[in-house]
Amino acid sequence: MAATASQRYLSTRGGAYDLGFEEVVLKGLAADGGLFIPEEIPQLPPDWDSTWREYTFHQLAFEILSLYISPAEVPSADLKDIIARSYGTFRAPDITPLIALDEKNKLYLLELFHDRKGPTFAFKDVALQFLGNLFEYFLMRRNEGKKEKERHHLTVIGATSGDTGSAAIYGLRGKQDVSVFILYPKGKVSPIQEAQMTTVQDENVHNLSVEGSFDDCQDIVKGLFADAEINKTHSLAAVNSINWARILAQITYYFHAYFSLLRSANFVEASKIRFVVPTGNFGDVLAGWFATQMGLQVSKLVIATNSNDILDRFWKTGSYEKHPVSNPSSDESTPLSAFNAAHPSGVKETLSPAMDILVSSNFERLLWYLAFDDSSSSALSQRRHEAGTQVSTFLYSLRTSNAFTVPPALLTAARRTFESHRVSDPETLSTIQTLYHQPLPSSLLSLSHSTSGTLLNNRSSYILDPHTAVGIAAAWRSMEHEPGTHHVALATAHPAKFAAAVDLALGAEKSFEFKDVMPKAFLGLEKRERRVRAVEKGAGMEGVRKIIVEEVAREIRDEAK
Repeated sequence: MAATASQRYLSTRGGAYDLGFEEVVLKGLAADGGLFIPEEIPQLPPDWDSTWREYTFHQLAFEILSLYISPAEVPSADLKDIIARSYGTFRAPDITPLIALDEKNKLYLLELFHDRKGPTFAFKDVALQFLGNLFEYFLMRRNEGKKEKERHHLTVIGATSGDTGSAAIYGLRGKQDVSVFILYPKGKVSPIQEAQMTTVQDENVHNLSVEGSFDDCQDIVKGLFADAEINKTHSLAAVNSINWARILAQITYYFHAYFSLLRSANFVEASKIRFVVPTGNFGDVLAGWFATQMGLQVSKLVIATNSNDILDRFWKTGSYEKHPVSNPSSDESTPLSAFNAAHPSGVKETLSPAMDILVSSNFERLLWYLAFDDSSSSALSQRRHEAGTQVSTFLYSLRTSNAFTVPPALLTAARRTFESHRVSDPETLSTIQTLYHQPLPSSLLSLSHSTSGTLLNNRSSYILDPHTAVGIAAAWRSMEHEPGTHHVALATAHPAKFAAAVDLALGAEKSFEFKDVMPKAFLGLEKRERRVRAVEKGAGMEGVRKIIVEEVAREIRDEAK
């Protein structure tokens, strides 16, 4: 069966077309520096709303992923097996449970951190378990019957602001023919996040602590993918959300949440639904956008940013401007303000560090589709060419002038689906405090799959992590001007991963003790032996490339013994 347009892929910068799913997953980033996207967004079958209504997460994943993956590349039976292995480790029976926080005002929380395989406890497990199994599937197929020197060895590289690193490591640790290198900004991830990554002892896992910001790490990763020298000798693969498979896997939980809401007792047919997404690199909310373009009935996607607000400023002005963030002003002052200085790159350190990102990589994907839809050309190939040229022009301006502005028509189109809100650190703390004291619905208190640490005090207080708190604060603002609309906020991580923020918000509460927040998987984690290499300031891409070449060569020698 020939692949459909939604199962073939192109680069957002116009340098590659008609690529298969396996190729874009293993490449991660296009040779021209662009990101891979489907040549066409598939539309849902006519009866999807009724047929899929009672489907399990696994069944929904199969239906959605099949629209983007040709059975000629991954046969249906194999895809079902990959899905089963990817999501068979989650503690919640429905994988990503939807819970009611405020039934009266129709506020819900989509918990995305229920994978029990390893102590990751973050939403990125949903995508990275899938991606890790895809890598393994494609490598096993390529290496079948081959001897050591003939085997295809994959070098997976990723940059993390906290959660991608541990989720990627637990998805790839110990897998044959794979080396994984995770770059993280030294001192700018939480202690638990760092311990989750660096205490993994598998020989194929390599943690690199980089002097700089997350954007510095991300620039090194992108530079390596564009580097001709290392691409001649190593098969590089991306694990960040620049890898299309990451976005694809996350589409499923928007549909799952939608049907969970429809099946709830309080939902009224034809009610409006908004999803509220804490946003840094734009991947999670972009998955929601793909769901809406496929036909999911969502009235708005609400972007929630912290003080690193390049996306919020874009939706308000149409300008995507990478200007430095000043030192904390009075509205940002917290007891941690001493740590909240702006990095020289313009990134500000906040209580929600996984969102401390200056340039959101996945925004490029949305720009391509906006430019494509805005083209007046009748020929499909010309519209694609114009979109790629437009995106390249925007990004050249960003690189040379630190900013670009989109035409009014593109901004208008972007606003049809999205709105945005910026949430400060004091608002983040206040949100954690407010929800801690808010009475919870009986339906929430009766849940059997609750993660240790999110429900406390005889299961009557809910504890938010700071990123989810940013989302809840944005949801409350949205609810003020959209009363009666169902709001689903995405809960992205367990609160124990961010001890400083949670303790700052709740430490004065007599009923609160941080030890009650800690899952068993976290106990003693920070005391375990660590494996990590430092990348000194100024070492840059050359220094990281040297480490990668050295470590991969050592791994391959050891495997041959």
